[in-house]
Amino acid sequence: YSEVIKSDRNMATAAAAAYTKKEVDAAGVAEPEKVHRIRITLTSRNVKNLEKVCADLKNKANEQNLAVSGPVRLPTKILRITTRKAPSGEGTNTWDRFQMRIHKRLIDL
Repeated sequence: YSEVIKSDRNMATAAAAAYTKKEVDAAGVAEPEKVHRIRITLTSRNVKNLEKVCADLKNKANEQNLAVSGPVRLPTKILRITTRKAPSGEGTNTWDRFQMRIHKRLIDL
């Protein structure tokens, strides 16, 4: 039973965090204003360009006085293909090893 109460408190806290109060109107009623959160996931094969875009997004968000968390560096996916160099399959067994690295960043605004 105590776990249910804890989860209810967490849900209430999360719901309250999603709203900010407006100023009280003449009738004395405060209407909550919803805060929109944006999660941006960026993927690229080029780390330098990816980091530049992340820095630009973060700078623009800071200029607008938005709360920014990130960029969170997620694990790099490495796609590998190993194939024979000789198209006919004859000759010395020589192999080419190709790989593509996909980098991923996560930014919350």
